[in-house]
Amino acid sequence: MARQYMWVQDPDAGGVKIPDRIKPEIKRRIEAVAEKHFKGKYTRLDIRFRNQFCYIDAYREPDWPDDWQPPKDWPETREQFIERLRNTPTHLCRLRHYSDRDGRWSFAFYKYSDEKYELCIFDNGTFYGTPEEAFFESARAYLEG
Repeated sequence: MARQYMWVQDPDAGGVKIPDRIKPEIKRRIEAVAEKHFKGKYTRLDIRFRNQFCYIDAYREPDWPDDWQPPKDWPETREQFIERLRNTPTHLCRLRHYSDRDGRWSFAFYKYSDEKYELCIFDNGTFYGTPEEAFFESARAYLEG
C-alpha cells in the first residue's frame, strides 16, 4: 500500500510578504472596526507592516487620578509621567499574511507576561481569519478591560 502524504501549513510559521497594494485597504478595514466597536477606548492606532506581518498597537489616555502626585524621589514630574503613559503603546496583536486570493491570515496575541506573541485561534474555531476578526478579538481583550 502506497503512503499518502499531505502538506499541512503551520499557522505560526512562514507566510508571504504583504503586498504594498493591499496595505492601505487592510489599514482602512481595521480602522473601520475600531471606530465602530471601540470608539473612545483608544486615542490612536498604530498599524505597521513588515514583511509577512502586520502589527497593531493602540494608544490610550491614561486613567490616572487627578490628585495623584509622584513620590519625592520619583524621577519625573506628574505631567512627564502622564505623557509617557500616553505614548506607551498597548500591543494588541500580530497578523501573519499567507495569501491575497483567499485573505488567509493567522494571528497572535501579545502576551505581557513574557513579552512575546502567542498564536491564537479565531472565533471561527480555526487558526485562520480576517484582519478585522483578529483586531476585534485582541481589542476586546485589551481595550475593554
